[in-house]
Amino acid sequence: MITIIGRGHSGTRTISHTLYASGVYMGQTLNPSGDLVPAHAMYDACRIFARYVKWNGDLSWDFSRAHETEIPPAFMRNLNRYLESVLNHSRPLKGWKVPETTLIFPWILRLYPDMHYIFWIRNPRDSIIGSHKTDDMRDFGIQYPDTDDERLRRAISWKYQYDLVKSAPKPKRWIEVRFEDFVTKQDETLDRLEAFLGIPLARVVMRQDTINRWRTDTGVNYFDFFEPAMREYNYEIPPFNDLCRGASPSRPQIGVQQ
Repeated sequence: MITIIGRGHSGTRTISHTLYASGVYMGQTLNPSGDLVPAHAMYDACRIFARYVKWNGDLSWDFSRAHETEIPPAFMRNLNRYLESVLNHSRPLKGWKVPETTLIFPWILRLYPDMHYIFWIRNPRDSIIGSHKTDDMRDFGIQYPDTDDERLRRAISWKYQYDLVKSAPKPKRWIEVRFEDFVTKQDETLDRLEAFLGIPLARVVMRQDTINRWRTDTGVNYFDFFEPAMREYNYEIPPFNDLCRGASPSRPQIGVQQ
């Protein structure tokens, strides 16, 4: 099986559509984003996982209990309900995509250690421009600093999911792909994915204007806690003098909810 890990608005629909066009069964019903739907049972599974995450305050979460605990039966019931069409399908090539899988990645890894995992990455400055269901993580039972700033809320969601993925051991079959590379170097990136999956992949049309949208965005799209991840994945860091002029503000003060 194959699954895609990555926060909403990371460009994950691209790889979902690619897999579907390549003969991979991605579930009974897909929405335009390539998500397996309905996803209510997945959302409930995410809320169960969140009970095992401790918020330390500010932008710090302790995932150790989630890594160590026995996976609850209620979680399994919800996950199996969500994945029913995939798990029961006879096609040898199958998988699923929904961004909320990222919120339960450590338990998915424990349940499916031999699955192929595609970690889909996009410049967080682009990722937080649009809204997504995971923007307010309290909907999934995850605590975080109280803020009325929508962009900051999205950025915190991005950081939480990045930290959660990084907290887990890497699966045996794991590949990291930047959305920007898929757009600008599709053949080269597909060659990597084909070698990883062991199957030929279809080519899909990609628009060049789907990347670097932050350059023309008029809102705040950079926060200083993005920097470690952006350096890791070779994204451009705003110059300090730009930050001083306010062109790309760093993280504003956030109140810590007690």
